[in-house]
Amino acid sequence: MEEAFAARGVPRDACIPLRWGRETELAISAVQALDPFLKDGSAVTYRSGFLPQPVVRFTGERNREGELLDGYLTSFVNVSRVQPIQSINEYADVLDDWLYVVSRLGFHARHISFYGQLKTWRRRQVAGVTLMFRHLDITLGDVVLLWNAENPQRMAVDLGTGLERLAWARTLRNWDDLIFGPLAGAAPRSALDAIRTATLLLGNGITPAARGAGGITRRVLGTLAPGSVGLGVSTAVRASHRYWSAIAPLRTPWPVIAAGIEQELTRRR
Repeated sequence: MEEAFAARGVPRDACIPLRWGRETELAISAVQALDPFLKDGSAVTYRSGFLPQPVVRFTGERNREGELLDGYLTSFVNVSRVQPIQSINEYADVLDDWLYVVSRLGFHARHISFYGQLKTWRRRQVAGVTLMFRHLDITLGDVVLLWNAENPQRMAVDLGTGLERLAWARTLRNWDDLIFGPLAGAAPRSALDAIRTATLLLGNGITPAARGAGGITRRVLGTLAPGSVGLGVSTAVRASHRYWSAIAPLRTPWPVIAAGIEQELTRRR
């Protein structure tokens, strides 16, 4: 994946800050890099192009017991192409570039299909049209044509998917083995998901707190039962730290993160 993005000129420091603090406490999508352009009437953007953006979301689909289904995580890498465009022709060019990227990853274009409705939606200052795309039977993400509702000439495109979901569709491996590696089966999926997410949050300096972004860290760790990770918190943190650091360097070393998680678990006892 990194080689495919490098071929299209993606810098390693392209991520926007995880602590966002505009309309959401955390960055939940790479398209937020276009906020100045789409929402504020500015000609500039925070970032543009191919962006591998770590995000935290609580919208993953779950079963009746509350466990995340295969293909869903609380934290993942939102891989997107986000940029202002001047015409619909540029929108088509983005789709063409995306087919180039996925072909480099081993997907055949004839197995990629797009579906949805050409129905305009509006959220505050921004309007858009969303189409989904899938590989065979696995939905990978969406491609969105966006514009400022008061100034439709100010257009942009957001083509997004999840890095982990791409790997799943490409390899068809067992989801837990793919995401958690040797730790799969050593603890419940929910516990490993919580440590993975807490590592990302604490690694970005977002420590547990009563409110704000820190409240999200506390909420994540609140789902983690003491002793639920059979191989120990530090082992799971170390594995997660390596993963996130491959996308963007974390500010906090893994031993400090592990100690912070243990401290929060102790506080709850």
